[in-house]
Amino acid sequence: MTARLPVFPLATVLFPGLVLPLHIFEERYRALVRHLVGLPEGAPREFGVVAIQAGWEVAPAGPGARATPSVGEVTLHEVGCTAELRQVTELADGGFDIVTVGRRRFRIAEVDDSAEPYLTADVEWLPDPGGPDEVADLLAARVIAVFRQYLGLIRSDPEEISEQLPEDPTVLSHLVAATAALTVDDRQRLLAIDDTASRLRAELRLLNREAALLRQVRAVPVPLAELASPPTPN
Repeated sequence: MTARLPVFPLATVLFPGLVLPLHIFEERYRALVRHLVGLPEGAPREFGVVAIQAGWEVAPAGPGARATPSVGEVTLHEVGCTAELRQVTELADGGFDIVTVGRRRFRIAEVDDSAEPYLTADVEWLPDPGGPDEVADLLAARVIAVFRQYLGLIRSDPEEISEQLPEDPTVLSHLVAATAALTVDDRQRLLAIDDTASRLRAELRLLNREAALLRQVRAVPVPLAELASPPTPN
């Protein structure tokens, strides 16, 4: 079963439960916000956030530019996450500052660039993990330990390292995926994984990889003369 959803291409990956603030300045997305605000009370005010695989997030401007991008101008990843509108601040110039929260994952079945000023898509909802999972619980404990070690390499404030992490394996997997310094492609692969245990296994590999790289960089001595000299042009 598919559903029709407004789509907002971004150069980032949104995960369920994570907060995403956005500054809306393009007219096509102003129209999207006005549409969501105008929905009846109780209707879900959400749109799909999909990471851009190739192309540009902002529509071309200038004489002869198309107001609405065609699908050919931007290539999207197949899996995205809905963003639920939680807070809207209208600005003097007609734009908006909004706060959204990731809600549910979906897979794009077909994109439509003609029905509305913004992109819409027919999407298939992806399954959410249900019920206790002993394997995920065990993996979550390992991910928490490795993630704290990783934070110790990238943060200097002990309070940031000792911050409370969620015990729920699924919530933890989304938080780690969104917080670690990963590439968009890494995050996209994590979002596309359906079960929590597999996502946590993948995160263990990524965290160990990133920690090893960080330790290696710190261990490589840099001559003081090199730090004091401007780079030599190629």
